[in-house]
Amino acid sequence: MSQQGYVTAPPYSQSQPRMGGFSAGFGPPNSSLHYGHYGDPNSSHAAPQPGPSAIQSSHTSSGHPASFQGPQPLPLTQHQMALPPGPQIPPPANNFSGLCAQSSLPNMARQDGIPGSGLPNPNLQQLPGQTPGPGYHPQQGNYGPQMAGSQLSYPGAFPGGPAQLSGPPQKRLDPDSIPSPIQVIENDKSSRGGQIYATNTRGQVPPLVTTDCLIQDQGHASPRYIRCTTYCFPSTSDMAKQARIPLAAVIQPFATVPQNETPLYVVNHGEAGPIRCNRCKAYMCPFMQFIEGGRRYQCGFCNCINDVPPFFFQHLDHIGRRVDHYERPELSLGSYEYVATLDYCRNNKPPNPPAYIFMIDVSYRNINSGLVKLICDELKTLLDKLPREEQEESSAIRVGFVTYNKVLHFFNVKSNLAQPQMMVVSDVGEVFVPLLDGFLVNFQESRSVVNNLLDQIPEMFADTNESETIFAPVIQAGMEALKAAECAGKLFIFHSSLPTAEAPGKLRNRDDKKLLNTDKEKTLFQPQVNSYESLARDCVANGCCVNLFLFPNQYVDIASLGLVTMHTGGTLYKYNNFQLNSDSPQFLTDLRRDIEKKTGFDAIMRVRTSTGFRATDFFGAIYMNNTTDVEMAAVDCDKAVTVEFKHDDKLNEDSGALIQCAVLYTSISGQRRLRIHNIGLNCSTQLADVYKTCETDALINFFAKSAFKAILSQPLKAVREILVSQTAHMLACYRKNCASPSAVSQLILPDAMKVLPVYVNCLLKSSVLTGRPEIPTDERAYHRQLVMSMGVADTQLFFYPQLLPIHNLDLKSDAVPAAVRCSEERLSEGGAFILANGLSMFLWLGVSTPPELIQGLFNVPSFAHISTEATLLPDLANTYSKKIKSIVEHIQNQKPYTMKLMIVKQREQPEMLFRQFLVEDKSIHGGASYVDFLCCVHKEICQLLN
Repeated sequence: MSQQGYVTAPPYSQSQPRMGGFSAGFGPPNSSLHYGHYGDPNSSHAAPQPGPSAIQSSHTSSGHPASFQGPQPLPLTQHQMALPPGPQIPPPANNFSGLCAQSSLPNMARQDGIPGSGLPNPNLQQLPGQTPGPGYHPQQGNYGPQMAGSQLSYPGAFPGGPAQLSGPPQKRLDPDSIPSPIQVIENDKSSRGGQIYATNTRGQVPPLVTTDCLIQDQGHASPRYIRCTTYCFPSTSDMAKQARIPLAAVIQPFATVPQNETPLYVVNHGEAGPIRCNRCKAYMCPFMQFIEGGRRYQCGFCNCINDVPPFFFQHLDHIGRRVDHYERPELSLGSYEYVATLDYCRNNKPPNPPAYIFMIDVSYRNINSGLVKLICDELKTLLDKLPREEQEESSAIRVGFVTYNKVLHFFNVKSNLAQPQMMVVSDVGEVFVPLLDGFLVNFQESRSVVNNLLDQIPEMFADTNESETIFAPVIQAGMEALKAAECAGKLFIFHSSLPTAEAPGKLRNRDDKKLLNTDKEKTLFQPQVNSYESLARDCVANGCCVNLFLFPNQYVDIASLGLVTMHTGGTLYKYNNFQLNSDSPQFLTDLRRDIEKKTGFDAIMRVRTSTGFRATDFFGAIYMNNTTDVEMAAVDCDKAVTVEFKHDDKLNEDSGALIQCAVLYTSISGQRRLRIHNIGLNCSTQLADVYKTCETDALINFFAKSAFKAILSQPLKAVREILVSQTAHMLACYRKNCASPSAVSQLILPDAMKVLPVYVNCLLKSSVLTGRPEIPTDERAYHRQLVMSMGVADTQLFFYPQLLPIHNLDLKSDAVPAAVRCSEERLSEGGAFILANGLSMFLWLGVSTPPELIQGLFNVPSFAHISTEATLLPDLANTYSKKIKSIVEHIQNQKPYTMKLMIVKQREQPEMLFRQFLVEDKSIHGGASYVDFLCCVHKEICQLLN
């Protein structure tokens, strides 16, 4: 059985010579381009050079692998359309990317047959709920009147307007005829939503990250903890180079699991500690094979034969499985924890519980805006909610307080004091901690002194006129305090301006729009001074995680300030032009959620693999001192590390590819633990099997992180080109090796990857990869940093926002309305829509929104009366209001950042901001529409195949 993929519109009937003076390869003529690696000349995995022989067929396509027992693919859908080849126009002068310099835009006829063949296509199926296209007759190689080729310099210039058209009116490519992310999401929800997904089969593809289901661990880690770019690895490195599909896992070791799923079991072997393979040090797990009556076991990772310790011995049953298999989490589950012994602790002594230090910038602006008082008032209630183990009555976390402007103020809040005491450190060049006893305290014991201090801080600095601040010495002070107390912990820093005072880490305003689209643009994403790199290293070495809450009203150099936060596993929050009345709810919700988060401290992660492949690259909020140990001063439920794998030998189809992720960390109560996640993937000599088990959402997470890492060392133009090139390579390889033969003019996409082009286009249009003067540099650095630590669900929503129609709600149902595609075409004057991407949320109202909806939501008589100043919907007692508020709450749940609501009225100025999130359309910042990008990718594929 040959594998037919998703067939969609051919943008041109024959391939055209490359435009824009671009060499036949991609990027620099001889660059070695391979998975997500940006032209690393030293790599041993250089990909074959494109050209007629670049993609060699290694096999004829085969049937489904016997071992794959996941859900069957959806019925394959074919769309075929004829497009005219446009006359060639030289690329425009502003072709700053060199890609898609020309695409023939559609004179679309939907045809039941291969374009130009005159033969009807017996396999054509209609997509459910889709109206058939206009009934054009099959044309014999005649593509209608020629249309001027639009100049689509990627990211897009505007394609040729009506002035260029000749002949009768042209038909556009129907957006409904190209693969829809929403359709893919909804299909998966309807086939797998609400069901039990048991992880009992190696290499099975889990439900999409957008599908709600109940996950049962039956021997492989839940997809909440690990998702892979493909669940079947190619057997050889040659196959991997040919397909160019990145082999990667996105690991979220502390992911939140819903209430109705089992939390991780904790295994305690007492002083003996966890059982490990003598050779490769992998931990006991379901992949170990017991032999010789249960006296020895063979490691699934390195095949070494080990003795079973006497205390762990158990007899085997008639199928060679231990009789206690289901009673031991480490033998039957994909994820579990071990209590670690003293060998796993710093200096071989048990760790102290972690501490939280609150460090508040008390410069003029923060006092004046009311921010300092807001923070102090909130902390009084928040400190009662510090995280604790479920069996404990109160939290073991100790707290400390520092304020600063040009100097540092430490506070002694020991429980036996009548009043808190302040100690000033004015030598910020050589920071020291002026007190040990009384700085870090148990809040329950020192409650009255701490509350007294929090009342006094706003008054103490009320008359300040100090506007200059320091920053690096603040982190240094917090780290030294944790080091002196011999504990790990978090610093919560509330900061608002560029640190210009004379001190280590002093910064200047270096924001320069002239660097955009030059080779020096990458410097804007690098730290301005080296001291932040070494500070990050020291923080990680001392288990000091830095959470940074920024309140800027101008450039603050996030690329420098955020560096320590990023490398220590901390979280960066940013509130531009903070206004007390409108921005407090967003900030306070973020602060509450962050303080209450379950977190692992002083963590170190190691990823082990079975023979034949290994982990080679790591992306995330991490620090790496060597090539194998991923160090994190802290890791919380939202942080994910993306790991790339490479072959170092042939993989065996029978034994598959096994991955074990082990995280050693200190719990909130001060216990040293190991969290283990195991997953087994299939291997195949058939490329079709690799493509069939791909997961687009995980691929986009990998592409985003590898591209965002690459911009530190490469020009943006090269990074964008490599993304397009790799997309085309993956799809061309499928077309050549796995799809049924068909006319070159058809674009054929693998079923599991049919929405890859729309997601890659969203990534290319993201603010980070678009060097435009209108986008603030800090905004780009901020988004870059956030994405680097995101899991699959968060990158999916960030790059392809959710757009929900709320004007025709079923008020009796609890369900959230089905999303629509992110395009202006889906909006209507009589409609109201909510759009959310995990950082921003908009309520868009059409000019003819029904009056009852306006009244129900805003309690005003008409559209004209709605104020767009509000950032929260009013609390009203009617069903409309309650329903929409519950939808907003549902979208907000499980997202790491609180989204501030912006109300947008059709045809008013703020609508421009909202439109940037309609990612299927052409971007105002220069970026192709989905339709145009699909044409562009198809052209690249045609050129590779020729």
